[in-house]
Amino acid sequence: MCRNIRQLHNFEPPATPDEVQAAALQYVRKVAGTTQPSQRNAEAFDLAVAAVAAATATLLEALVTTAPPKDREVEAAKARERAAKRYAS
Repeated sequence: MCRNIRQLHNFEPPATPDEVQAAALQYVRKVAGTTQPSQRNAEAFDLAVAAVAAATATLLEALVTTAPPKDREVEAAKARERAAKRYAS
């Protein structure tokens, strides 16, 4: 999976439509193997992004958990710490 796609479920505040759209775009880019489709493929690319975003939104609305919501800032700090350890020289 693409490292740029982040978990969107169980955060407070919930994922925004922009975050869902960005994740869908990253997914379609990864699957298509390109960051920018040709003019000929642009419509199919855009339709795929819309379909993945809609499916993601539906999924996020339907998921249920008993775990407490995560804090975005805390999770971002943990990710920075992991990256610092991983890329330390």
